[in-house]
Amino acid sequence: MNAFTAVDEIVALFAEFGAERYGEDVTQTAHATQCAALARRAGASDALVVAALLHDVGHLLHLAATGEDAHSADVDDDHEALGARTLAGIFGPEVTGPIALHVTAKRYRCAVDPTYRSRLSAASVASLRLQGGPLDADAADQFARHPAATAALQLREWDDTGKVVGLEVPDLTAFVPTMTALARR
Repeated sequence: MNAFTAVDEIVALFAEFGAERYGEDVTQTAHATQCAALARRAGASDALVVAALLHDVGHLLHLAATGEDAHSADVDDDHEALGARTLAGIFGPEVTGPIALHVTAKRYRCAVDPTYRSRLSAASVASLRLQGGPLDADAADQFARHPAATAALQLREWDDTGKVVGLEVPDLTAFVPTMTALARR
């Protein structure tokens, strides 16, 4: 598949399923664009901006494949792995690596920062339970040594804060040129 078709398919997936909320007060599309806008404002690389935009695309893929909202069904849809695997045919590891690790980054932060969990949304706390809870000491140490850990932790910060109802940010189409530029040809 060429890059433009791949990006079009991502945009179409958001058009069809992006209005879902997955337990949060904002839609998946609003959350995605807020995260990407926060990344851009922080001066993140284009790859990390796209990772922020697409980090939860696995939720949309799960819904498209099963018709089931994982949050409502109280199941872990392994969205980080599904999203990273699916996007790996389009984007390189600078995009997919942080996506694959953003849930582990949450589990890591819960393990190493006793105040972090209190800053999570109710939906994120509920999913933490399904995702295995805080990492144990060995897993936390292993995560900290991963080459994509720093990017995943940055992504996690935007994931946690990109849930503001009514926040004005660019719409999804504003990020299409960046996605297209990064897509493998």
